[in-house]
Amino acid sequence: MPDVTPLLLQNTLSGKKEVFTPLDPNRVTLYVCGPTVYNYVHIGNARPVVAFDVLYRLLQRLYPNVVYARNITDIDDKIINTARDNGEDISALTERYSAAFAEDMAALHTLPPTIVPYATDHIADMISMIETLIDKGHAYAAEGHVLFAVQTMQDYGKLSKRSLDDMLAGARVEVAPYKKYAGDFVLWKPSSDDQPGWDSPWGRGRPGWHIECSAMIHRHLGDVIDIHGGGQDLIFPHHENEIAQGCCAHGTEYVRYWLHNGYINIDGEKMSKSLGNFRLVRELLKHYRGEVLRFALLSAHYRSPLNFSEELLQQAESALDTLYYALLGRGETVMPDADYQLSEDHPVLAALKDDLNTSEAISALHAIAARLNKAELDDKPALKAELLASAGVLGLLNEDPTAWFQNKGSNDGLSNEEIDALVEERNAAKKARNFARADEIRDQLKAAGIQLEDTREGTRWSRE
Repeated sequence: MPDVTPLLLQNTLSGKKEVFTPLDPNRVTLYVCGPTVYNYVHIGNARPVVAFDVLYRLLQRLYPNVVYARNITDIDDKIINTARDNGEDISALTERYSAAFAEDMAALHTLPPTIVPYATDHIADMISMIETLIDKGHAYAAEGHVLFAVQTMQDYGKLSKRSLDDMLAGARVEVAPYKKYAGDFVLWKPSSDDQPGWDSPWGRGRPGWHIECSAMIHRHLGDVIDIHGGGQDLIFPHHENEIAQGCCAHGTEYVRYWLHNGYINIDGEKMSKSLGNFRLVRELLKHYRGEVLRFALLSAHYRSPLNFSEELLQQAESALDTLYYALLGRGETVMPDADYQLSEDHPVLAALKDDLNTSEAISALHAIAARLNKAELDDKPALKAELLASAGVLGLLNEDPTAWFQNKGSNDGLSNEEIDALVEERNAAKKARNFARADEIRDQLKAAGIQLEDTREGTRWSRE
């Protein structure tokens, strides 16, 4: 059955919104650049993970088999330097932060990719690709290094829309005597005795950053893939150089649709090390639930800049409260319609098919919640199912509504068990017509930030 609405994606390569047509509808391929694991990830690292998680969920609805790879860079000069400064083994450092990354992204309700390739598991693939580039005249060995000769590729710069002269003028290019041209980039470099290294035809060394993704894509996804995603900061030089390696090694186009998310600003200023305004996901999760962070990241279109602030997080939590309250209802027990199926022209899907317009999709969720709040009892099961199914494509509304409200706020104060016991005591006092004690308990809970709601099916409580 054909889609009612085609999937449109803004392709950085063409600069246009294009209808997505996979090479093989029975095996759609998606690759997203993952982290370099030498520290905890910041909220800017999380944005592409969350944005392209929505794309992954959407593609899974539209196609029977989606192969999604997101790599881990576990060899890099930053990793080497951090491990040395810490006085620890590199593998211990990378294993710790790889695990932390997986935990943090799971807390944001992202699905695990189909494949998580580690760079150090693919050294042989990188060496093989480098040898192919040398054989085809696109790379050369010099003083233990191997470099890609950018002037051998006629359309080098097509992704970033810059000429070689522009790239040299606008980039910090390492000037080295072994380079034939200043813009040539490293595919392989020598390692000293105290640095990690692997044997190669050019001596003991380690790969350059750019060759890692190209080799892992070729190994797991093929010569040409459907979609490659990442932050816009990767367009040049990383993705530009990936294209050069992939196209020149295999004589193909490499990636058909390039997608890039916008920057995150912190309280109106660009997030940067010099300003010290990095917000680590792990630290944010101590104060906000993962779904709040996820909602905040999805509140703006993925290609737009996002101003990340306390106000944004408060708005995200308030919006989620509204949606969860609609699921909670007014004391009646309503099970979602088990037979409900989200139509392919549903407003949430239509918004996401328009280049992942998550803000429009969220507006559609609120419209469903408003209808659910006003609906007659007989209409609620279908509407509840519709809200849950459409939110699921966005990775939202994952919790039980009662638990959502009971787990709000600080962990200080009364525990859930203590609150439940007081509610039971209040119910017993009311049954014994000891209304003074019942009111006393209500006031005690209110002072602790606990709201009570007496319904036909019992007393519900939530944290303010």
